[in-house]
Amino acid sequence: MRWRQLVWGVTLVAYALLVHYSNLGRAPPVLGAFLALAPLLLLFVTGLKRLHGRVLALPLLAVSVLLWRLWPQIERHFDWIYLCQQCALYAALAAAFGRTLLPGQVPLCTHWATLVHGPLPTETLRYTRAVTWVWAVFFTLVAVATVLLYVLVRRSVWSLFVNFLVMPGVVLLFATEFLWRRRSLPNAQHASLRDMVRLLSQGPRLLGADMSDVSSRAP
Repeated sequence: MRWRQLVWGVTLVAYALLVHYSNLGRAPPVLGAFLALAPLLLLFVTGLKRLHGRVLALPLLAVSVLLWRLWPQIERHFDWIYLCQQCALYAALAAAFGRTLLPGQVPLCTHWATLVHGPLPTETLRYTRAVTWVWAVFFTLVAVATVLLYVLVRRSVWSLFVNFLVMPGVVLLFATEFLWRRRSLPNAQHASLRDMVRLLSQGPRLLGADMSDVSSRAP
């Protein structure tokens, strides 16, 4: 498992470096276009695993024709694809946290804490709701900053931000919240960093998980 995580980590770093290099205009446009499309094609291929036979051939043919027809434009404007991917990702994360703050919903951080500790006291419920707000605002600001930097500054600065500064910002906020929680809730039971990483490693399934089991505890 550790080797798998190491391989994924190295792959993501290498991808970010190549994307930044292509955004600087130093790489062949074909490389930038391929890197920009790679995440989308990966999602597409993953979705195709559920299809078989002739049903599988139709979307493959459609996408192949579309790429063939649009490839010159993709090579000229591959940075637009990067921009759309980044904005869509951070907007989706902001929405995933934000929608759980609506009336009748369970804040996402409350749900995660309940999965680890079971029913939570009122003080912890208030805290986890506030943390959910923080993450929703954070990802909203990142999405807005991504667009503004693309429009207002040099492409190299925008690329540096989206490829090398956002993820450290996420880690910094994660660590800051962990330390603040220990100070704000000194008597509460705290999950270890290993427990939190293991929970978050379950990925998108947690963002759409059924929260009805803790809805009665929402403040």
